[in-house]
Amino acid sequence: MIEKVLAANAQADWRRSQALLREALGKDPRNADYHNLYAYAIRKGPDPSLDLVFKHYHEALRINPTHRGAHEYIGEAYLMQGNLAKAKEHLDALDRMCFFGCEEYTLLKKAVAEFETNTAKK
Repeated sequence: MIEKVLAANAQADWRRSQALLREALGKDPRNADYHNLYAYAIRKGPDPSLDLVFKHYHEALRINPTHRGAHEYIGEAYLMQGNLAKAKEHLDALDRMCFFGCEEYTLLKKAVAEFETNTAKK
C-alpha cells in the first residue's frame, strides 16, 4: 500500500494518495506513518485544509512522538501558516533526535531559513 501512495505522490496525484491513505487509516487508525503521509498529501494538494493537516500530524506524533517525518512536515505546515516559532519547536525536536544530523532536520532547517529570508525581504 505504501508503494502505491509513494507512486501517487511522485506523480503529484494528491487525490489518489489521499484516497489510498483514507482507506489505509480505516483499516489501521493507529499507524503513525499513515497519518503523516495523509497530512502530507492533503497539505500538498489543492486548497489544503490546514485544520485537517494538523489533526493528522498531531495524531502521528501522539502515536509516535519521535516520528521524524511528522516533525519535519508539521514544521513546514506551521511555516505555511506563518508560525515560525512553532516550526522552530519542531526543528529543535529534530535536532535532539538526530544526533549526527538527518535528512528531516536538514530539510526543515532549509525551509525555516528560506522563510526567514523571505520574511525579511517584506
